[in-house]
Amino acid sequence: MTPNFYDPPPPLIEIKDLRFGYSERLILDGINLSIPKGQVTAIMGASGGGKTTILRLIGGQYKAQSGSVIFDGQDIGQLSNPDLMNLRRRMGMLFQFGALFTDLSVFDNVAFPLREITQLSEAMINDVVLMKLDAVGLRGAKNLMPSEISGGMARRVALARAIALDPELVMYDEPFAGLDPISLGTAARLIRRLNDAIGLTSVIVSHDLDETFQIADQVIVLANGAVVAQGTPDQVRRSVDPLVHQFVTAAPDGPVRFHYPAPTFSDDLGLPGAAQSPQVSSLGESA
Repeated sequence: MTPNFYDPPPPLIEIKDLRFGYSERLILDGINLSIPKGQVTAIMGASGGGKTTILRLIGGQYKAQSGSVIFDGQDIGQLSNPDLMNLRRRMGMLFQFGALFTDLSVFDNVAFPLREITQLSEAMINDVVLMKLDAVGLRGAKNLMPSEISGGMARRVALARAIALDPELVMYDEPFAGLDPISLGTAARLIRRLNDAIGLTSVIVSHDLDETFQIADQVIVLANGAVVAQGTPDQVRRSVDPLVHQFVTAAPDGPVRFHYPAPTFSDDLGLPGAAQSPQVSSLGESA
């Protein structure tokens, strides 16, 4: 049974008995988790464990092979395209590395979803964009192009765009990747401040343990297609599960192995007697 020490508020999102994979490769194997309203939930785990896949399932880009993803009482996998598009207006997404439109100014990047989705006048769009840029500290950069701002600033512009439509949920895919320590800390505090000030629900996929643990209310750790821990950052840090312990301590030895499953090295080389030969890793250890 998955250890769960957390007593959260009512959920905005519930994932129930969800299975999903790519072709023959199963990524998520019957997972159950909930995202509470108004809080910051971090989804963590080793690379390839299905973290970004969960964001795509919540956004309706993928459909579960079995099980369900429930957003505020609606089963995302059962929605028609028009209903799904309406639901997505209640969500914001900050893509890895920002994904700004390089040929649009900072102002026009933030204005883009407002112009595409709403019927607001340009005067109203101007006011909304300036408010969102001010919230991330970049109102003064409104006329700059993405090539003229730093990586950390670009991430903040992307966040302003993600909240342009006043969503209930904002999803962050590796929001700290590639940032220097100052920009990283600024981005982390901004996510927490906006979540509380605007009343958002935030879901963060991240490998940055220290910053993420500082701002998260709940941490969910995925491994081997399952939820192996779910609780507050302190509870997850204190977990005695070997896999969780390896993850939070960055230990090189543990349940997560260096080698992807493979035939023995002798088998791949076609050497005689391969079936009896142990696989030897590149570090000189029997696998």
